[in-house]
Amino acid sequence: MPEGATEQSHLVQSLWNGAWIAALATGIVVWGLILWACAFHRKKKNSSNELPPQVRYNLPIEILYTVVPIIMVSVFFYFTARDETEIMKVTGTAPVKVKVDGYQWSWRFTTEYQGKTVKVDGVPVDLAKQNVDNPEGPQLVLPTGAEVEFDLHSPDVIHSFWVPAFLFKQDVFPGQVHNKFQIKTLNRTGVFIGRCAELCGVDHSKMLFSVKLVPQSEFDQYIQSQAGSAQ
Repeated sequence: MPEGATEQSHLVQSLWNGAWIAALATGIVVWGLILWACAFHRKKKNSSNELPPQVRYNLPIEILYTVVPIIMVSVFFYFTARDETEIMKVTGTAPVKVKVDGYQWSWRFTTEYQGKTVKVDGVPVDLAKQNVDNPEGPQLVLPTGAEVEFDLHSPDVIHSFWVPAFLFKQDVFPGQVHNKFQIKTLNRTGVFIGRCAELCGVDHSKMLFSVKLVPQSEFDQYIQSQAGSAQ
């Protein structure tokens, strides 16, 4: 898994690991029962062609395969609901607010910070030319160690705002006005590639962008120099 760039990514990673461990444990039990049935209930040599005794009801087994799945689903539900509540929490007090407009086939980022606004418009990007060292397309600049609120909009079809390093993506629905999430970036600088994760048309693969995490002082300079202009 990619190293998370937000505090919330640790919750996602923990939930993901727990789900895999539970799935693997379930798989081992199922595979074991299959092999056990194959080994001990195969037809014996020189046996008659009569059917083996037919067991119509087995109350303990029926209780077992009813109760155990209910317990498993309940545990999954508890941890998923707990972590999802924390991941999707929006306080409304984040100092950096970003309006994200996803459209066929690029992105527009409008960043608001301390009364100043920076807008970045994008164009479709050739996937073969996109890389971390020289990212193309619109770039969203964010400060490290800061809380950021995202407000997602679409004027045409459904898109999906996805930054793999966030270990999180959110669909962008046309006409939906309350589509927000909030992150807290880690104190780790770098450039992280983002993309649309919802098939949205002929140039879906060209809806690429990047997120650049910079120190707070560099972010302040960026906002000061770019405020009021459209990139």
